[in-house]
Amino acid sequence: MRFDEHFLKDVIPEATFASKSFPEEPKIAVDTRKMQDGDIFVALVGSSHDGHDFVQEALQKGAAGLIIDREKKAVLDKIDVTKLKNIFVALVPDTFNALKKMAHAWRGQFDYPVVALTGSVGKTSTKEMISNILTLHHTDHVASYANQNTLIGVAINVFKMRSHHKAAIFEFGVNKRGEMAQMAQMVNPSIGLITNVGHAHMEGLGSLQDIAQEKKDIFKYFTEKSIGIVNGDQGLLANVAYVHPVIKFGTKTINQIQARKIHISNRHISFILKIYKQKYSIILKQTHEGAIFNSLAAAALAHLLGVPGDVIAEGVALPVVIPGRFETLRLKQKKGIIISDCYNANPESMKASLLAFQQLDTKDQKIAVLGDMLELGVNSPFWHRQLGRFLRKVPSLNHVILVGNMVQWTKKTLPFGLTADVVETWEEAVEKLEDRLDKESTVLVKGSFGMGLTHIIDTVAEQNI
Repeated sequence: MRFDEHFLKDVIPEATFASKSFPEEPKIAVDTRKMQDGDIFVALVGSSHDGHDFVQEALQKGAAGLIIDREKKAVLDKIDVTKLKNIFVALVPDTFNALKKMAHAWRGQFDYPVVALTGSVGKTSTKEMISNILTLHHTDHVASYANQNTLIGVAINVFKMRSHHKAAIFEFGVNKRGEMAQMAQMVNPSIGLITNVGHAHMEGLGSLQDIAQEKKDIFKYFTEKSIGIVNGDQGLLANVAYVHPVIKFGTKTINQIQARKIHISNRHISFILKIYKQKYSIILKQTHEGAIFNSLAAAALAHLLGVPGDVIAEGVALPVVIPGRFETLRLKQKKGIIISDCYNANPESMKASLLAFQQLDTKDQKIAVLGDMLELGVNSPFWHRQLGRFLRKVPSLNHVILVGNMVQWTKKTLPFGLTADVVETWEEAVEKLEDRLDKESTVLVKGSFGMGLTHIIDTVAEQNI
């Protein structure tokens, strides 16, 4: 395992160096706001910011190296040469391509299992669940941080791989065609998992069939030695001839990894986890049905990684708390709770969240704050009308606050008798919500991240419970 001048010249033959003092272990940063001492700063040129404008700040924060565009080497003229003495500075034709090539080469130095997982819903939760299981099994591993699942985020996390690890887990997220294949080529996973296919990022990916095809590109560079894991309950994934072995999970009996005898009650889910012929009783301390499929996906991965069934059963039951993913918080100075599920939203995740909300048995008034589901393309009005119709399956709901523009379509199909406020911004939603928090309340906040509903949580929520 090495990261030095020879490594970079092998990967980027055109690279030149203004300084050559390399760190022992590489850590990559592309945002000076999140930099830590000893990181290598890669100056990327984005749509609104140019990383070369922050080179000075990167040095002030203890950068161990700089990778900059050779066409912008003039940024070095403004720097005291003594500040470059103990770091390396590489000049490359294109910093973004250099980052991808370096990540691919770095990953190539390791031969332990590398897992890549994707899906329209449940990626991060499944990743955290499999990480819990591996930790419980004392399997030294690396897992991508939080939701760093873009091409750049994945590349940064690849550089966390070390020789002492026994496995690596990476989350892939895409919003336009061709990105999945680029990630698959860069990471070259030995195991790939697709949690599901849903109506997400349709503006950039197209129809549900197009989305499924993009997701399946996670297997694009697989050989007969690679192994895929797919949601066997979805025909778009299950009824496909793959060139590599495939394990299927779901509730149907045709799947190798199954959930049987599912029971969802007020505060928990119970089911029988079947891993091939072995059966285990599982209790999840939540009501979100998506957790069942996350558990099955994580169980399939853990089984492939050699974790015993009893450890898998114990591991899937461990709590997984991810900010903005059906996270329960207290209301400030009020009696009651608020559930933050506003990291993102699409028709499938919206329905699952509302059904979980319905399962909560409480005497509190129930209020749902629902924002626009973004990136649904030309079908957006249809899906927002469907949302209004779906609220008939949430009869315990006392009031709904709709936030955005597309939710005007939702208003037209709300159940008879359900009171509603329709506002354009999260600030207006806060006003409407606070007016109703005069008694014990259980509140759900759900919408696409771009709607800014996290600000509602910041305003009215207190702390984890």
